[in-house]
Amino acid sequence: MTRDDLPALLPDLLPRLWAFALRLAADRHDAEDLVQRACVRALERRHQLQPDTSALSWMFSIVHSIWIDEIRARQIRGRSRIEWSEELVETVADPSAANPETGMLYRQILDAVESLPDAQRVVMLLVAVEGLSYREAAEILEIPIGTVMSRLSRARLSIGAQFSAQPVNGAHEPTARKDSVT
Repeated sequence: MTRDDLPALLPDLLPRLWAFALRLAADRHDAEDLVQRACVRALERRHQLQPDTSALSWMFSIVHSIWIDEIRARQIRGRSRIEWSEELVETVADPSAANPETGMLYRQILDAVESLPDAQRVVMLLVAVEGLSYREAAEILEIPIGTVMSRLSRARLSIGAQFSAQPVNGAHEPTARKDSVT
């Protein structure tokens, strides 16, 4: 791939870029703006795309960079973080779930991921959801690979702890199932 191929590649990358931006921003409009700004920046700076770099990884890096800039700007302006919305859950969870338990499990998983600190959540999204390697995630986030591994490990432990601490089929509302090993 050459830098001149980028305009032709962008349409194919948009669904994954939008999904990543939606998970970061947790708002459709913010995600759309984020992807648009990333595409414009990429096209303006396509001379910076190295021949051996994946266009998708490079675009994820741009989306993440713009998102971090936006978070910093919001903190400066004194705004709070955007909360997860029910509308977003419907776009991420499987709407054709075979039964209500599956839908509830999706919701609990999404809530658990959303409750992670931003640094862990972004690593989890890149590696577990987008399927990137630790090295690719490290390059996108401009952090050492060991930091990616550490954040992912802490994220998985945190999510695991949330599910293992929940009661099973008790008097409480239905929750994620706890598999016990005896």
